[in-house]
Amino acid sequence: MTIIAVAVFVVAYVLIATEWTHKLFAALGGAGVLLALGVTDAEHAFYSSETGIDWDVIFLLLGMMVIVGILRRTGVFEYVAIWAAKRAKGSPLRVMILLTLITAAASAFLDNVTTVLLIAPVTLLVCDRLGINPVPFLIAEVFASNIGGAATLIGDPPNIIIASRSGLTFNDFLIHMAPLVLIVLVVFTLVVPWLFRGSFDVDPERVDDVMALNENEAIQDRTLLIKCAVVLLFVFAGFIGHSVFHVEPSVVALLGAGVLVLVSKVETRDYMASVEWQTLLFFAGLFVMVGALVKTGVIEDLARWLGDVTGGNALLAAMLVLVVSAVASGVIDNIPYVATMSPVVLDLTKGIADPTQAESLWWALAIGADFGGNATAVGASANVVVIGIALRAGHPISFWEFTRKGVVMTAITILVAAPYVWLRYFAFA
Repeated sequence: MTIIAVAVFVVAYVLIATEWTHKLFAALGGAGVLLALGVTDAEHAFYSSETGIDWDVIFLLLGMMVIVGILRRTGVFEYVAIWAAKRAKGSPLRVMILLTLITAAASAFLDNVTTVLLIAPVTLLVCDRLGINPVPFLIAEVFASNIGGAATLIGDPPNIIIASRSGLTFNDFLIHMAPLVLIVLVVFTLVVPWLFRGSFDVDPERVDDVMALNENEAIQDRTLLIKCAVVLLFVFAGFIGHSVFHVEPSVVALLGAGVLVLVSKVETRDYMASVEWQTLLFFAGLFVMVGALVKTGVIEDLARWLGDVTGGNALLAAMLVLVVSAVASGVIDNIPYVATMSPVVLDLTKGIADPTQAESLWWALAIGADFGGNATAVGASANVVVIGIALRAGHPISFWEFTRKGVVMTAITILVAAPYVWLRYFAFA
C-alpha cells in the first residue's frame, strides 16, 4: 500500500507540474485511484482530521468566497484599485510594492487565504487600468501573504497547529516570528525589482488616465458597503478571537456569509459566481492524496529519520527541521505536513535540556513551513486560491511560472532565517 500511495502521488504531482492534464483531473483522479485500490477509505478520507480532507480549510474558503462575491458588487475593489494606483503615481513597481506590503500586513492579522481573496480582485483591476500583466503582481502578493502570515499565530494555518501542539501563545509568535518577518519583508522589497524584472513597462497615456480618475465615483452601493463592512468586522473579530470564543474560523466565515446573504438580498447567482469550485475540489483531492501518505506512514517515516539523524544535537536538529520543512512544504501542502511533523518535533524537544534551544525547533518548523509554502504552486493554500482566481480572470499561471520564482524566493527567505535562528537561540541565547 505504501508503494501505491507514493506512486499515485508522484504521478499526480508530475501531471500537475507538467500541466499535461488539468490539475483538477490529476488531483481528483489520484484521490479516486487511492480510494478504489483501498489505500485509503471513506472513513480516513472524509472523516479523519489527520488523514482526510481538511473541511475547515474548504469551508473557510467557501464562506470567504461568498463574502467577497457580495462585496465586489459595492465597487470597493475599484475604489482601492484606483487609490493604490494614484498613490503609486501610476508606477507599476511602486504599485507592486504597495500592494505586497498591504497584503503582508493584512495576512498577519487575518489568515493569508482570506487576505489574497480580498486583494486579488483589487490587483486585477489595477493592472487592467494600467494595461499591464497581473500575473507577476499576483505571484508577488502570494509570496507576501505567506511571509506576512508567519508573523502571528492566526496568520498562517500551520502556526495554529504548532501552537496547539507546543503550547505557544499569540504573544510568543509576535515576539519570536514578527522580528524575522520584518527583516524578510525588507529583503523581499529589495528583491522584487530583480525577481520580477521586465514586468513594469506601462503606457504613459494609461498612467495619465488613471491619475485623472476619481476613486470616490467607483462606489456603486454605499448601503451594501456599510452592511459588508459591519459583517466583515465581526468576521475578522471572530478570526482573531477564535481561541477565546472556541469557534473555528471556518464556522465564522460561513456564519458571516450567511448573514451577509440575508441582509444584502443579492441574487444567488451573483455571489455564487465568485466561488472557485475548481479550487475547492482540487484541495479536496490533494488532501486525500496527502492523507494516504500519512495513513501509510510515509511522512511519519521521513520525520522519524530526521530524529535519528540529529542525534540530540539541538542546532543540527533546528537547521534540519528548518530546511526539511521548507522543502517538504513546497512539495505537499504545508498544513498536513505540519500536522504530521508536530508530534515528531515534540519528541525531539524532550531530548534537549536547554529550554530555549528546545523551543527553537518549533520556530524552525513554523519558519520552514510558512516560508516553504512559497516554493511551488501547491505549497500553501493561498497559492492555489490565487492561481484559481487568475485562471477565471483569463490570466492563467502555470505551475512552473510560479515555481521558478517561488523556489528562488523560498531559498532567499530560508537563507535569511537560518542565521536568525542560530543567532537568537544559540549564539546569543
